[in-house]
Amino acid sequence: MSILDLYRLDGRVAVVTGAGSGLGAAFAVALAEAGADLVLAARRADRLATTASAVEALGRRALVVPADVADPDQCAHVAEQSMAHLGRIDVLVNNAGLGTAVPALRERPEDFRRVLDVNLMGAYWMAQECARRMEPGSSIVNVASTLAFIAPPAPQAAYAASKAGLVGITRDLSAQWAGRKGIRVNALAPGYVRTEMTEDVPSELLDAFIGARSPLNRLGEPAEITAAMLFLASPASGYVTGSTLAVDGGMSGH
Repeated sequence: MSILDLYRLDGRVAVVTGAGSGLGAAFAVALAEAGADLVLAARRADRLATTASAVEALGRRALVVPADVADPDQCAHVAEQSMAHLGRIDVLVNNAGLGTAVPALRERPEDFRRVLDVNLMGAYWMAQECARRMEPGSSIVNVASTLAFIAPPAPQAAYAASKAGLVGITRDLSAQWAGRKGIRVNALAPGYVRTEMTEDVPSELLDAFIGARSPLNRLGEPAEITAAMLFLASPASGYVTGSTLAVDGGMSGH
């Protein structure tokens, strides 16, 4: 077997949340390139259709399931549809998330809770539902953030709390499931990446922050995050579980 064969996912099914745009769409396409069929979940069905077309252009199947992961019943529906139409779940990429930048003294309780409901609780509900149906050898990748480890350049208490919590949940679920169920659980912690989200950050603020924190002194590219995701999702990381892989240009280690 070639070392590159360890990155193949032929005959497997991957569920990606937040798959309508940005990194979620890139993750879905990469998993399809590796041979997986895709279950695409997000709140906006119109954006999912675009991702589904890209997956199908690679010769893979794409099942679109509109869902808000903050609702446990909708998470169960995603898993049920995956099994009903594609027969299995081998990979879950918990990518759905909200980003906010609100000063702490002005943040409303309902807004703070909404971020945690999607970023943290939504990932937990999806992991629960998929793990109930996964076979040994499956993989869960929780998309956290470098802001789980470092202070952000703008006030983002809810977002940072949700991502730090996701790192903790990753460790706990790995301890529960890796040995007993054969399901590896890891987290991916991207830094600042060239996506729609960073386009909304004032360039002078972002440049100053990256220059002060990153030894590489640049934004990450989506392909660099996607490659790390594929490592964690595939058998290439078969001896990795309970870990958080920082792909942040050295920010969290600087």
